[in-house]
Formats: sequence, C-alpha cells, structure tokens
Amino acid sequence: MTTPQSFTGGCQCGAVRYRVGGPLTNAHVCYCRMCQKAAGNYFMPLANAQKKDFAATRGEISWFSSSDRVRRGFCRDCGTPLIFETLTARHLNVTLGSLDRPADVPPRTQDGVEGKTAWFDGLIDLPSVTTEADSSMTSRQHPDHDTENWPPGP
Repeated sequence: MTTPQSFTGGCQCGAVRYRVGGPLTNAHVCYCRMCQKAAGNYFMPLANAQKKDFAATRGEISWFSSSDRVRRGFCRDCGTPLIFETLTARHLNVTLGSLDRPADVPPRTQDGVEGKTAWFDGLIDLPSVTTEADSSMTSRQHPDHDTENWPPGP
C-alpha cells in the first residue's frame, strides 16, 4: 500500500475542513493525560504535518492553549479536536480520526504510555459488535470528502 502525499479532513459537522498538501509523519497514539482530556478519550491518535503544508479550506479553527507551549485546534460548532500544535515547531499534528481516510495513516508508535490505563491492552479480547444503520435516524455528520456546500440544502 502506498501512502498518499496529500490528505483532507475536517470536523464532524462540516463547519471546518482542511487539507495537508504533503506527507504525514510520526503517526502515533498518545496516552498522556493532557491528550486524554483534549480527546475526551483514553488516547489521541496524531501525525505530524508541516505547517507550510496545512490549510483550512472551510471555516475557521478555534484554539485552546493547553499549556504555555501548546495550543489545540478544534471546531467551535461541534467540538471535534483537529490539531495539536507546539508553537515553536515547524510542524503541527493533525488528529488521525479527523482525516477523511484515517486508515491511510496507521500509528507507528505509542507515546505517553505512563497514562495508558492498565486494562487497555485487554480491549482486543472483548466481544465485538457491528454498528447497524438506524433507518429512523437522520445523521448530521459531514461525509468523508469535501463538499461544495454544507449542510445540504432542502
């Protein structure tokens, strides 16, 4: 499998879309407590993108300074975490789950393992259940590709 050299992604509601016009490197999951809080999850999957290669293509990213050296970009409308940025670095990190094709960038390392919960490695042994489409539900989630307009008109 070849890895694409450009990537698109965005938030759940479609208010923010972005493009990375270069490679994503250092794909990893981070278990540190700061990433756990930012993701609202047990870990955050991230990959480096050069700042010069990153551009918002729709909407505006909102920011929270999670430390004196780091800020985190997110959608102010739906809250989706999109970016982790060390202010002095030439790169930023995009959240792998916000990519249109997250399977194209598998994590290669695990960081912040001191924050990894003791039972996490046992998840693979839990029973698995698929998600069935609920025909009575109307999804407002943006599709995994760029759209000219969003949300769709009547």
